[in-house]
Amino acid sequence: MNRTGSRSSGRPTLTEVALQAGVSPITASRALRGVASVAPELVTRVQEAAARLGYVTNPAARALASAQGHSVVVLVPSLSNHLFIEPLEAIHEVLRPRGLEVLIGNYHYDPLEEEKLIRNYLAYQPRGLLLTGFDRTDAARQLLAASGVPRVHMMELDPAGGVPSVGFSQHAAGAAAARHLLAAGRKRLGYVAAQLDPRALARGEGFRQVLREAGCYDPSLDVLDSQPSSVGLGAQQFRELLARRPDVDGLFFCNDDLAQGALFEAQRLGIAIPERVSVLGFNDLPGSAHTVPRLTSIQTPRAAVGRQAATLLLGLLDGRSQPTCVDLGFELVSRESV
Repeated sequence: MNRTGSRSSGRPTLTEVALQAGVSPITASRALRGVASVAPELVTRVQEAAARLGYVTNPAARALASAQGHSVVVLVPSLSNHLFIEPLEAIHEVLRPRGLEVLIGNYHYDPLEEEKLIRNYLAYQPRGLLLTGFDRTDAARQLLAASGVPRVHMMELDPAGGVPSVGFSQHAAGAAAARHLLAAGRKRLGYVAAQLDPRALARGEGFRQVLREAGCYDPSLDVLDSQPSSVGLGAQQFRELLARRPDVDGLFFCNDDLAQGALFEAQRLGIAIPERVSVLGFNDLPGSAHTVPRLTSIQTPRAAVGRQAATLLLGLLDGRSQPTCVDLGFELVSRESV
């Protein structure tokens, strides 16, 4: 007879943890999942018992045992981009008190990699999905539709309003950037972008639309690079554009790290900002309020997007009537670089 009651694998079981802690297996499971209704002293006992036994939760076994998992899958295109860290923190804050485990998938801006993650995570029978944007493969869309798993899309808005989404208009944000630069008296304006995901492209189109309407769009001033966004790339893009088109007098960067790189390069080259050229960023990342000069940027509600998306998903899981499209807007923060 197996004295410890472990499975044939030899690994400790949840039942063993419960026995050591003097609680029921259900209470032990809830304590390890962080369900808020479990008394703190019981949580401590269960955690200590699990540590002594070396118990590790098996999410696949949990899903099979309950016929439905206790997890929510969150898929983002990058974990190195600060843009996605704040939403993830907010999502955890909302979901963990409900005892939901957050599983994070990073697909590196690769739709095929995202499709694979969706296929793999759906095998865990997650309670819900939080997805970034709407750009994915047809196969991924079919998987999502067939799964029936409630989902909310983040960072973009569904123009048809039929799919739950939380975010803001990327197109409108680009248009606001163009209007701000035009109002500052700038006429030769360029859009500088990297990564070229659908959201960056939508911002660029909004920017160009306003310039076309004003009769001052010059496609030769656009700089589009598929490389990942970075401070170093922004410095390079700024230097090369100014060398090629020294008459440019206003630039909208698709992300603040690019714009920060431009400001650093301007200092090295002795180019006065904004006297010679205005620089406007996007996302208002940490540090942008402290550059020299301080960077004008479009502030996006990153944490609010994560918080509202998770709250919207909980409403779907609870069967409550929910809005299908939540527009959180954006704010243009005017500082010294324009």
